[in-house]
Amino acid sequence: MSDKQDKVVICRCEEITLEEIREWIDRGYDSFNELKRVLRVGMGPCQGRGCQDIILREISRRAGVPIDQVDSGTVRPPVKPIKTGLLATGGGD
Repeated sequence: MSDKQDKVVICRCEEITLEEIREWIDRGYDSFNELKRVLRVGMGPCQGRGCQDIILREISRRAGVPIDQVDSGTVRPPVKPIKTGLLATGGGD
């Protein structure tokens, strides 16, 4: 891969590049949850909808295992971003 491709931002919410993701995978962080803890990927407003699949494919590629054997991580509510005010008011109109 070229240096230019390494600089591509994979997690737009946290501005994490492919280079950073590869660096941490090579350090032994080989699940989405582990990368989430050290890089905050998947913790922005999109909740991983924009980056999770790309990161899982990269873990699979670098670890040399099928993608279905890669730990995809834990999804915690809210799965879809919502306004805090809706929670505070009970979600009524």
